[in-house]
Amino acid sequence: MVLDKERQAAEDEKLEIMRHSAAHVMAEAVQYIFPDAKFAIGPAIEDGFYYDFDLPRPLTPDDLPAIEAKMGEIIASNVPFVGEEVDKEEARRLFAAQPYKLELIDEIQDEKVSLYRQGSFVDLCRGPHVSSSGEIKAFKLVSIAGAYWRGDEHRPMLQRIYGVAFDTKEALAEHLKRLEEAARRDHRKLGRELDLFSIHEEAGPGLVHWHPKGAVIRRIIEDFWKDEHIKRGYDIVYTPHIAKLDLWKTSGHWEFYRDYLYSPMDVEGQEYIIKPMNCLGHILIYKTRLHSYRELPLRYAELGTVYRYERSGVLHGLSRVRGFTQDDAHIFCRFDQLEDEVAGVLDLARFMVDTFGFTDYQVFLSTRPEKYAGSIQIWEEATETLRQALARVGLDYDVDPGQGVFYGPKIDIKFEAWQGPTIQVDFNLPQRFKVTYIGEDNQEHLVAMVHRTVLGSMERFLASLIEHYGGAFPVWLAPVQVKVVPVADRHLDYAYKLEAELKSEGMRAEVDARSETVNLKIRQAQLDKIPYMLVVGDKEVAAATVSVRLRSGEQLTSQSFSSFIETLRIAVANKVQDLRL
Repeated sequence: MVLDKERQAAEDEKLEIMRHSAAHVMAEAVQYIFPDAKFAIGPAIEDGFYYDFDLPRPLTPDDLPAIEAKMGEIIASNVPFVGEEVDKEEARRLFAAQPYKLELIDEIQDEKVSLYRQGSFVDLCRGPHVSSSGEIKAFKLVSIAGAYWRGDEHRPMLQRIYGVAFDTKEALAEHLKRLEEAARRDHRKLGRELDLFSIHEEAGPGLVHWHPKGAVIRRIIEDFWKDEHIKRGYDIVYTPHIAKLDLWKTSGHWEFYRDYLYSPMDVEGQEYIIKPMNCLGHILIYKTRLHSYRELPLRYAELGTVYRYERSGVLHGLSRVRGFTQDDAHIFCRFDQLEDEVAGVLDLARFMVDTFGFTDYQVFLSTRPEKYAGSIQIWEEATETLRQALARVGLDYDVDPGQGVFYGPKIDIKFEAWQGPTIQVDFNLPQRFKVTYIGEDNQEHLVAMVHRTVLGSMERFLASLIEHYGGAFPVWLAPVQVKVVPVADRHLDYAYKLEAELKSEGMRAEVDARSETVNLKIRQAQLDKIPYMLVVGDKEVAAATVSVRLRSGEQLTSQSFSSFIETLRIAVANKVQDLRL
């Protein structure tokens, strides 16, 4: 296992070096096409590389083939990458026409500056690089985006070209196939096509408007979430959307996270802010009276909408927004109860993600960072408690050294597309707010406080859910579960009767009463990714049956309507994935 990891690390490092070199080749190609280009930075990233440019005109996708072609020429010429060091004055002379490079040179502490050349192109770079451009085996430019210089929205907007690179053409082709599938499943695209949600510039970027169909999915998830939490001993609470700024100063959020908080508003001479998280409201509820050790643990859960300032350049559909609803909960317990509570959260998290059909995830135990609250002894005890809880529920995990939050260690469950459940032990807020209980010794003791989510945020979870299913939700989540398709107008009465009976059973059904052909109606239902279509004509009306089609196009055996509705009821109750009843 150790050798495998070492081998993989070596392969990853080799790929990263090749991708970094590909970024330099791309910069050289851009310079050939745009001689007046100004260059920013061009690092390797996961699966590829990018470079940021200040160019005389906006790029379009039509520019990428020309840049690719020039890159191909540079690679075919097999020019060597040569590193050298020069003093700062020489570096400033070389980059006199490159303001972004000059800014970087001014920030270098050493007297010498590292450069790399390939052919006539020179770049400010520490390396390393491949020996020559011919070692770049397989690449493709994939997209163009805007990016602020240094990530600062007050600095110039640059043009970023993204590329991917692999060590074989076969690996590149497989990756491009995955990208094509990801584009097909992109939740932003499917959100529009399936009429689930929208984001409006006139209302503000990063603020989601849920349409009726998207709201149906969200309501189903929220109801399921609430019911499951109540079964497991949580109390549902609600807290306000704004609070006095002093509360967030006491907590430390104003000091540590100020860049992500919205500006204060004046309310009758007092400063308030819109809440960035729910934990302080739960603490205030807890502190309304003294609690005995016999009452603990107390578990407060809230689907609470919070607001954080994210720069416009990083906003992305539902997965990165400014207003989002956390499936939040906070547990107040004794330290001797902590392992049981963490194990309970892990069990709940695993149940939730399994129910929604997610199976491929990684678990991380994040340990004490360089700056932390509380004593080392408490950190070690809490971290060991998290280890024991993970072992107890049988979850394999990797240690993520130093990646705990400043107020305590945490467990993260991460999926390919989203940050999933997280469990965090907090030593900071109980001390700052004196969150205590009366112990068996009749003395006050600080609680062990656990922050946890089992989905993350509703917005990011919905983004992942849409992409996981490609918009073809299992029947229990589908906004419309059944489309009734009458063959002709004379079958409408029977169709509406079926719709009424389905709705009386709590099912979500619609009749397609348009004067269109049956094939067109079926095709539209498939495009809308509706799980079941009930086609009804003369034969079905006479026999009180239904002809059942799946959105895949598969035709099921004709059956009585009562039989269909009973099996559908069971499928929804059991949250099954398979549509074949």
